[in-house]
Amino acid sequence: MNKTKEKKIIIFIALLLPSSILSAQLPVGEKLSNARSADGSYISWKEHLIDESISAGLPLSGSDGLVMADIDLDGFEDVVSVHESDAEYDSTAELPNFIPPPAGHVRIAFASANPDSWTNITIAEAEDSPAPEDVVVVDINLDGYPDVVVAAELSHLIYLQNPGSSAREAEWQRLILPMTQGRGSYIRVFAGDFDGDGVAELTAPNKGAQRPGPSDYARSTPVELFSLDGDPLKGDSWTRTELGHYSIPQNAEPIDLNNDGNLDIVIGTRGENRLAFFENLGVGNLNFREHAIGINGARMAGFNLEYVDLNRDGRLDIIGASDQGFSWIEQPENIDDAWNAYQIGTFEPDSITGMEHADIDQDGDIDFIVGSYSRGPRTGDGDVDVNDALGRIGWFENPGNAKETWVRHDISRRKRGMFDKFIARDIDGDGDMDFVGTRGNSYPYDGVFWIEQVRSQTPNLAFTRARAEDSDEMPLP
Repeated sequence: MNKTKEKKIIIFIALLLPSSILSAQLPVGEKLSNARSADGSYISWKEHLIDESISAGLPLSGSDGLVMADIDLDGFEDVVSVHESDAEYDSTAELPNFIPPPAGHVRIAFASANPDSWTNITIAEAEDSPAPEDVVVVDINLDGYPDVVVAAELSHLIYLQNPGSSAREAEWQRLILPMTQGRGSYIRVFAGDFDGDGVAELTAPNKGAQRPGPSDYARSTPVELFSLDGDPLKGDSWTRTELGHYSIPQNAEPIDLNNDGNLDIVIGTRGENRLAFFENLGVGNLNFREHAIGINGARMAGFNLEYVDLNRDGRLDIIGASDQGFSWIEQPENIDDAWNAYQIGTFEPDSITGMEHADIDQDGDIDFIVGSYSRGPRTGDGDVDVNDALGRIGWFENPGNAKETWVRHDISRRKRGMFDKFIARDIDGDGDMDFVGTRGNSYPYDGVFWIEQVRSQTPNLAFTRARAEDSDEMPLP
């Protein structure tokens, strides 16, 4: 190679290198998106706020559980959310023997024809819902209006009865289920009609303590089922049944896993780092048989799980965080055989928390949006860097064959944020999928938001935030 040609190559590389380095160091949300939809359009995301501290005038921190339903039957789907509402995870201060007042808020955001116009109210707080972690909406009293049940991590389950057409103004009558008081820490709650009598039962894992210590991992606490016979506002109408005992159980989700027409219950346990399920025997009674879910190639604790037939064999597969990152396990023909694990991707060093499935790029297969859990300070950005576990949102594009390599598209990575829950909805009615989500670990920026999927002919920045001030966006590690 002659010297003139060699020099031109060196200059060319030198011109390219600063741009490449600059791109690598750009915060995730400030990079141009390279995600594409099936029609060739570029996909980016725009954040919109639904409920947050400043407009609410409340300390809505630690936002966790989220469900959607038309609470007032006006034709618009509303958002029910729970907020632990304190800066410390277990509501304790550093002072010895400090007993803090109970905190927590259960909120409803009533929707309208305008996706940026919401009417927010509180239906429970403080002693009624101390450190609420999860929520389910179900018409318990069969009056046609969806009621609300909340799992409070510092205490109990509470039933909140929808007052009907006056749901926005009237007080919601309530009952703390008496058999749940003083029994531990309820982290999740679900509803399903397991015996087919038309009345839903509740399922809830009791993890024993809000912040489990070594002694909590060494003991077993129950996954519970609550059945109703009578007025749900009367304590003696409820019956509690213990399904099984586990080390730090954290899921008890109704799903027809074996496709026999009856709702089963999938269990996740943090202490044992495994899954199991209770098969509904379908004889008109609450009879179940426990099965282990043996996984070949990964371990899953099952805090948040998705259920999708990814390999299109007619059987539901299970998707969730694993020791391999974000994974799916393939349901075998014989459900008691080993479930083979396949990696979808990873957020390392960020830890995967919330997830939701949808055909994001409209190419006919199922993709996943995923959120992570920041591990730094909760009330300030603090001394964290790109190599720490931060708050990230991204989505994984299905390659068509779910056993092949998935493509990760990063949306945002901030110093603070716990993205615990996502729900897929076309909020703005433009034909593509948006997502409603909760954000915690980042007061005063916690609360409920939705991110709009934006399609364009040329690339846009990956993420447009709603606030002028927010936790700092960060590059990838």
